[in-house]
Amino acid sequence: MVTAWSFVAFLLIFVGIGLSSVLANKHHSSDYYLASNSVKPWLVGLSAVATNNSGYMFIGVIGYTYSVGLSAFWMMVGWILGDLMASSFVHKRLRSMTGNTGEVSFIGVLANWGGGRNIAYQRLAALVSLTLLLAYAGAQLLAGSKALQVLFGWPSWAGAVAGAVLVALYCLAGGIRASIWTDAAQSFVMIGAMGLLLWVAVANLGGFGATVDQLQAVPDYMNWFPEDLAMPGAAGAVLFALGWLFAGFSVAGQPHVMVRFMTLSDEGSMGRARFWYYGWFTAFYLMATSVGLLSKLYLPDIGSFDAELALPTMAQELLPPVMVGLILAGVFAATLSTADSLILSSSAALTHDLLPHNIERPLLIKAATLFVTLFALGWALFSAQSVFGLVVMAWSGLASFFVPLLIVLIFGGRPGGVLSVAMAFTGLLTALLWRYADLHNMIYEGLPGMMAGVVCYLIFRKIGARPAQPQA
Repeated sequence: MVTAWSFVAFLLIFVGIGLSSVLANKHHSSDYYLASNSVKPWLVGLSAVATNNSGYMFIGVIGYTYSVGLSAFWMMVGWILGDLMASSFVHKRLRSMTGNTGEVSFIGVLANWGGGRNIAYQRLAALVSLTLLLAYAGAQLLAGSKALQVLFGWPSWAGAVAGAVLVALYCLAGGIRASIWTDAAQSFVMIGAMGLLLWVAVANLGGFGATVDQLQAVPDYMNWFPEDLAMPGAAGAVLFALGWLFAGFSVAGQPHVMVRFMTLSDEGSMGRARFWYYGWFTAFYLMATSVGLLSKLYLPDIGSFDAELALPTMAQELLPPVMVGLILAGVFAATLSTADSLILSSSAALTHDLLPHNIERPLLIKAATLFVTLFALGWALFSAQSVFGLVVMAWSGLASFFVPLLIVLIFGGRPGGVLSVAMAFTGLLTALLWRYADLHNMIYEGLPGMMAGVVCYLIFRKIGARPAQPQA
């Protein structure tokens, strides 16, 4: 009972913050989707990090680390370094072009980059992103339902429904401003919950030294690289780490994360936004991966145990009820902070990219938001995939579709409509085939996907640059 009240109290705080954003609502699409480009750097950084560090981190990453051991740290290192590489040349240019084009969506900015007008790409990109973003949103709602199932014994659908209702409430009230304000509050709860669990877990094992000794006693658990590498030895290890570097670089193709930086009040403040983002990101990811390792000691292999339930199960064993409520609030906050971002990006794709004419009326925009929320909920209720699998598939698919074109645009290329579409689908299909061939366990599928899209551009440019052959 104490756990439930603690959990509900935190949720009410989040919802109250989100609903209060209605007081700043200016009732037009630019405000609903971009907060009128008025968000402060610290809010942008904390919102982006909460959106990125989602239920995937609490449920997926901890479950993955529980299963594979120390080699999961390469995912953390590669992901953060790749993300940092992408931000060094993408974020500022994207914010600048957002102001130049006047577009309210990530897809709209790409399609109208530099004054161009790429309608065919914009429509097809909206359709693809809707599919992947809604699958991703469904994974977040599924992650929340898993935690509630363990801690409260709720049926698997109840947490997903509760999450969808809460997200719909504050998204309808204040759009992306509500999402950003709640993200900032949720980021503090997320890092506090993870830090608390890590500290208690290490203390109960006898301190840092005793914890390391017990982890090293688990057979093959503390190996730096997994056994199923693409190649033996150092070459396979490099490819394994490089794959996760590209996974981090894939953030440049995630509309729901990149739109946070598009809302920044001043592109000259991007450095401060990145400081908040990477400081929080590094601390949180390190703690999540460490908790995943420790969960192996508290929850040794048990028959059909679902590794993605490691964190809530471990919290029940170690913490008093009020703190279990805090952990559950952290998990749920993480899922909501990403789900609301995905739903708003999906709504923008529907109202401003897919349809022949932009929808500007606030009532219709909110109806679109409600529609995509229901669709994401349906995906969560009927999907048979794991949270980790759904998120990585959506993440790599979005990156393979968007990043090749974004890179070419930033470096001065101006591919036409046909080439833009060819690049996007070459990247996406390569990533999907890579996963279908079950090669993603050796090398992250976004690596070949993004490379294939760029190679497609280079081949087309080479063909187009050939001098005409003289006629006989």
